[in-house]
Amino acid sequence: MSNKVKSVGWDDFTSAIKNFHIVKVMGGQDIRMRYKRSKMGPFWITISMAVMITTMGLVFGNLFKTNVKEFLPYLTLGLITWSFILSSVSEGCDALISSEGIIKQLPVPLHVHVMRVIWKNFIIFLHNIVIFPLVLLAVQKGISWTVLLAIPGFLLLMLNLTWLLMVLSMICARFRDMTQIVLSIMQVIFYLTPVIWMPKLLSHSAALMLLNLNPLYHLIDLVRSPLLGTVPMTSSYIIAAVMAVVGLAFSIFMTSKYKYRVPYWV
Repeated sequence: MSNKVKSVGWDDFTSAIKNFHIVKVMGGQDIRMRYKRSKMGPFWITISMAVMITTMGLVFGNLFKTNVKEFLPYLTLGLITWSFILSSVSEGCDALISSEGIIKQLPVPLHVHVMRVIWKNFIIFLHNIVIFPLVLLAVQKGISWTVLLAIPGFLLLMLNLTWLLMVLSMICARFRDMTQIVLSIMQVIFYLTPVIWMPKLLSHSAALMLLNLNPLYHLIDLVRSPLLGTVPMTSSYIIAAVMAVVGLAFSIFMTSKYKYRVPYWV
């Protein structure tokens, strides 16, 4: 593969970063179109999320015999972060397919379509995260300086989602059945990841070892732990950073190899 071909994926990625205003415009337009003529807009999702958190907090808090004041903030951040990841992945699988018209008519970087999905779901995440201060108020807890660590943690999460969605969107454009397979896998991962249950409930060392091998556990922890007042594990930062570097290299390689085939796939 020539150096010119190798640079195609990198140029596509950097061009999307340089033209991020296009991502914001397209993502914002998606939000407006989805909630056109709705008075509450995306806050309907926030209301639904609040109801689900309250219900699951009471049910699973009693089921796991966990202190509600400790469990409810943990569950809130877990569900909000997971909702952001799941929505990004489920929509990201069809990111290129749904942008067929743009891909065939305009020279827009492929990464723009993926970042558009992430930006849209980031806006929804910001709407949902307003629930967390209300939960803290309800359980009479405050925040600490560690909340600042949630910023680099969330950036690492978004960086990993970018390469993952780029890879998945190309695979799903080529093999349409992959979308349903990915969604089924995500459903299984949900139960294997401490979103609605706490790691301290695991007593077996083998289970804890398997938990540490779950990349989504580390990505969610980088966002959740700082907001709960604790510093994330150093290993979580290392794993997330390594995944980001290796994943981006792989997605850029795939983009270089298949970018010009995508218009025929979609």
